Amino acid sequence: MNKLLLGSAAIAGLLLASAPAQAQMELTIGGHSKNYVGYLNQDDAPGVTTNEFDMQRETELHFNGESTLDNGITFGFQVEAEVDSGDDANTIEESYIYLSGTWGRVNLGSENGAAYLLQVAAPSADSNIDGIRQYINPVNYGNLNVATAGVAGNSPADQADADGFDYDNDLTGTAEKITYLSPNYAGFQVGASYASDLSEATPSSTNNTAGFGTNNAAGVADEAWEVAARYEGAMSNVGYALGAGYIDADGLEEWNAGVDLDVGPFGIGAIYTAFDNGAAARSEADTIAVGVDYTTGPFKFGASYFTQDDETVGATDLETDRYTGGVVYTAGPGLSFRGSVSQIEHEVGATSADATSVMGGVQINF
Repeated sequence: MNKLLLGSAAIAGLLLASAPAQAQMELTIGGHSKNYVGYLNQDDAPGVTTNEFDMQRETELHFNGESTLDNGITFGFQVEAEVDSGDDANTIEESYIYLSGTWGRVNLGSENGAAYLLQVAAPSADSNIDGIRQYINPVNYGNLNVATAGVAGNSPADQADADGFDYDNDLTGTAEKITYLSPNYAGFQVGASYASDLSEATPSSTNNTAGFGTNNAAGVADEAWEVAARYEGAMSNVGYALGAGYIDADGLEEWNAGVDLDVGPFGIGAIYTAFDNGAAARSEADTIAVGVDYTTGPFKFGASYFTQDDETVGATDLETDRYTGGVVYTAGPGLSFRGSVSQIEHEVGATSADATSVMGGVQINF
């Protein structure tokens, strides 16, 4: 699949180069590659042993085509391919088209919704590890000595896996949806999304051949609505971003509020997000993340604290605390070196399990 995508992109590039006068749309290829090595010491369940040294990688390719009409309306498409698929069931992670103009922007297809797209993030030590979305997770939750399956806040496609602890409001995942984002009015922006069926959590050929989704299918949320707002501005030497979002997905609810402040080279921020699975009892999970950073030249030093109380995992709450510190060095456009130390602590009743990780990484954006 990846070779096919790359081959198609190469052919398209040759065609555009040979006949620019006939080109209707500008095609670009981008993406990132996040590559890490590290050390991990975690409390394993009896009978299993987790590697102390290992390597992790997360790579995506982004294919974009865009053009602007004479009336000023811009239209295009975006396809994101997950090269290092990991837990993802499909190689194609996102696939959607969009229209934009002075009236705002509309996304149509498989893409995250407004609650995530406008969500405010707190500063981090290394955003790949302790940011709004955790791309690199060294802890092996299949071996850990506590039960964490079904971690609240992950998208429906991932709720069977404890693939990390972050705070992105992606309850609807990349299910097929319509999203409207308003223009930015003096720093203020709003958005809304609608998805008719969360069973289509990732792009698939069945979207073309299997017909419309089944209404009220067992274990699948039907309609989902999202609304969000964000405001950015500056006062004296203080820059700020404020944001909030809400999702209702057939009884499942998720909402967030966040603030991020920049005072000279210093940054500080905090977020709160809550999830409710709609059950009569033990249905909620609450998450708080606080972060600070300091930038000097090409270096950014950061630290964060993450805490979550999740009662959705069983008869006893799963309580999580994570402490992370690190540094990011930007060597040049598209190249950064990253290092972090993280301690995560889980408790389920009288049972506890900790994990300490030291990670070093190289990220390339292209």
